[in-house]
Amino acid sequence: MLAQWKGLGYVDLAFELLSLFIDTSSILASELRQLLQTAYADFTHDEIIPLHPLKSQQETYIMELFHGPTLSFKDVGLAFLVNLFQFFLERRQERRTIIVATTGDTGPACAHFAAGKTSLEAWVLYPQGMISPEQERQMTTLTAGNVQPVGVSDCPDGGDDLDLVIARLFADKDFVQRHQLSSVNSINWGRVMMQTVHYFYGYLQLVDRVGEEINISVPSGAFGNLCAGAIARKMGLPVRYFVVANGHNACLHRIFSEGVFSKQPIHETVASAIDILLPYNFWRYLHFATNGQQPTDIRRWMQEVKTGGSTKFDATTHDAFAKGFLSCSTADEEILQLINEIYRREHYLLDPHGAVALAAANAQREKLGDLKLLCLATAHPAKFPKVIQRAIGAEALPAAARHPSIEAAKARMENGHHFSCAQLEELLRKAMEETASLR
Repeated sequence: MLAQWKGLGYVDLAFELLSLFIDTSSILASELRQLLQTAYADFTHDEIIPLHPLKSQQETYIMELFHGPTLSFKDVGLAFLVNLFQFFLERRQERRTIIVATTGDTGPACAHFAAGKTSLEAWVLYPQGMISPEQERQMTTLTAGNVQPVGVSDCPDGGDDLDLVIARLFADKDFVQRHQLSSVNSINWGRVMMQTVHYFYGYLQLVDRVGEEINISVPSGAFGNLCAGAIARKMGLPVRYFVVANGHNACLHRIFSEGVFSKQPIHETVASAIDILLPYNFWRYLHFATNGQQPTDIRRWMQEVKTGGSTKFDATTHDAFAKGFLSCSTADEEILQLINEIYRREHYLLDPHGAVALAAANAQREKLGDLKLLCLATAHPAKFPKVIQRAIGAEALPAAARHPSIEAAKARMENGHHFSCAQLEELLRKAMEETASLR
């Protein structure tokens, strides 16, 4: 089947892959194709997701996942998923409230694709001061009345604090029912399903012969993107190694290298979108990696992390989930240096997260061998101008570090809610009740 798909464009490949998961009794083939065409119509590159070959590193390619409306890979999943929500809600004549937490990229994408949707109300939570001003303004300058940005101050654990509040809201069944609460974070299977597509697309664009193995390096925080990659490999995608690329917050590196899931104090890094302490999608992956045979153990490990902050996996389980993975934690200075080196050598500008992926792969070159390497660049450099300026040492940002949509947002008025972390749940409930009463 892989050979039959080689040469397909992104939308056509997405149609073939999603048709494996979506029954035509739920969505007709013509409807699915139309949903996909609509979802990706606003992407600015003809290929949707182009590959850029590096000149200075042999058989190394950057997968540019940032050509969507909000300039990050979250557009790839949410362009489809939010439109899918609207499709079913219109069919059922229903309405939903979606609530998401973001460390920088999910929020803008969710807000953009939800804006103006008649069947959706979107609440988008972000830790103030822990994402770039450019990312914040992508949310707060929207004028859609159905999108509610919520800046949260004094978050000791960053975005993880917001996830805890959202979890408590979802545990309140009456509240969920009253507000018809749902989510488009990567806890939603539809988002992970959609993200399997870019792994197949990148592979088929890269290889000369279907069946040859490649390696893929992924900047990793909550493990949603890598969970999709692991599922793609389980479906038959020939990937020898996935490189789990962490910044200084090495939560996933500890899991894969030591077999320890532990919560450590958060560090604000230049790759802020992956500043995650508790990679919740790892549990979903662990279920697949153990073939669903250890639900009791997984519940116990999750509880140990919740109550004690850490758990250690037994050797058999560690071997099962770590097979086919390498991991690395990269310090800020290494990230900045690599951005500088690639820019000076090739006049190509990596964002800090793409640099994390490349740095981790470089650290594992000996184990990766000479197979073709795909590094995922998950955001446009324009979302992180201060980091880019620090990296390349230029007084004026180069054109590659600017984008018209980011520049336009600087001139717009901001709106939204501002709550402290300590009062977030109480004030968020109140705000949601008040907003619902006005609908």
